[in-house]
Amino acid sequence: MLSPAILRIMFRSFFQNVKSLFTRPIDEETLEKLEETMYEADLGSELIEELLKDVRPLLRAKKQVEAQKVLDAMREKAKALLVETSPVEMGAPHVILMTGINGSGKTTTCAKLAKFYQTQGKKVLLAAADTFRAAAIEQLELWAKRLDVPIVKGQSGGDPAAVIFDAIQSAKAKNIDIVIADTAGRLQSKTDLMRELEKMRSVCHKSDPRSPHETLLVLDATTGQNGLDQAMKFHEFAPLTGIVLSKLDGSAKGGIALSIGQRLKLPVCYVGLGEGIDDFKAFDADGYLDELFSLS
Repeated sequence: MLSPAILRIMFRSFFQNVKSLFTRPIDEETLEKLEETMYEADLGSELIEELLKDVRPLLRAKKQVEAQKVLDAMREKAKALLVETSPVEMGAPHVILMTGINGSGKTTTCAKLAKFYQTQGKKVLLAAADTFRAAAIEQLELWAKRLDVPIVKGQSGGDPAAVIFDAIQSAKAKNIDIVIADTAGRLQSKTDLMRELEKMRSVCHKSDPRSPHETLLVLDATTGQNGLDQAMKFHEFAPLTGIVLSKLDGSAKGGIALSIGQRLKLPVCYVGLGEGIDDFKAFDADGYLDELFSLS
């Protein structure tokens, strides 16, 4: 889970700006500055309007309003938007497809997720199904050696679905618990991407009607609202089950988690908080809201 200290760092500028706004009487100018602060936290116009729907009458009815009262009203709105992570029935093996554009930190996130499951005593296998990028295969190989986990790979430019098939068969033979597959982040056209994802899903489905058990999109948190467009496109091609926010440590745009809930109706499952293999945590929705809408 995310520690309070990490969450405070993520939203430090947001906290400080909101605190400064409520040191003086609330008026129209202050309300506008509150909106500006929310934009800087990358909450997005639609989300800001939703969060302030109940706050505007509260602010305009009085010359002075307690800061926490306003934030409490916003928190309730935000809580209704966040999608909770549902318990996932584990497969045998449990197959996770990792999607995302090149540069999002997808391949590194595959390794971090593998380590996350290792610490829970699970046996993990990595599948290098991003066959269109030789560097991705090499990178995942290095991580596999570092983590001491098996890896299944194909030839550069080969069939990603064949890699998935081999990975699942290998996992069954070795009694592997989790298969984490790195998939292509960018092909020549949307049609190519959709076709490849469909082939991979079909291969998974033949081994287990519930497979892939999870399809996660790795989203670079520093891209902010622009990342939502990426997410919506991938969601069209392969039904996503959740989001992983990478590079959240270097971003003041942590508000994107709320926008994901509002627009995509998907849960944020994990967050990447740094370069280290252990800088990866399960997303804590309540902790996130407490720190985002708290003055303490």
